[in-house]
Amino acid sequence: MFYGIAVFPSQEIAEVAAPLRKRYDPRDFLIRPHLTVYEKQEWTHEQLNDAVAVLHSIAGAWQPFQLHFNRFSSFYPASNVIYMALSDPEPLRRLHEAISQGLPRPVPEKPYLYTPHLTVAQELGDDELHDVLSSLKNRTLDLQCTIDRFALLRQEQNGVWKTVSEFVLS
Repeated sequence: MFYGIAVFPSQEIAEVAAPLRKRYDPRDFLIRPHLTVYEKQEWTHEQLNDAVAVLHSIAGAWQPFQLHFNRFSSFYPASNVIYMALSDPEPLRRLHEAISQGLPRPVPEKPYLYTPHLTVAQELGDDELHDVLSSLKNRTLDLQCTIDRFALLRQEQNGVWKTVSEFVLS
């Protein structure tokens, strides 16, 4: 089975992201608005059990933290993704690093830096990406939420991501 780790923003932030995702993200039905903390990996049952123990330990060592979404941005030209960006991504970067170092099966090296974000559009053509991004950049984005937990997710056979467990930050 494939597993991943994410944080879910407040309902207020999800309500801003959801209509954009519904319109511009053909995968929006697979998972609710989220920020990926640890990309999907295939784990055995034993690896899952080891991971759960590590995640409990990490959650116990972390305090809740604030996220502030302050703009729309894009990964273009690397990929045609538009996302809600954070004014300070460091808390999620540190959580990502702690989880990546703690889990028994490390994430393979990637050619890019982990960039916490909430995707609102993907799989757009170049022209559509530029049109949508230019209209979104004219919108004011000033949303905050407290992250007090992260979720372990499992990808079902139909591609939908389901929460297996939540880990509350102490």
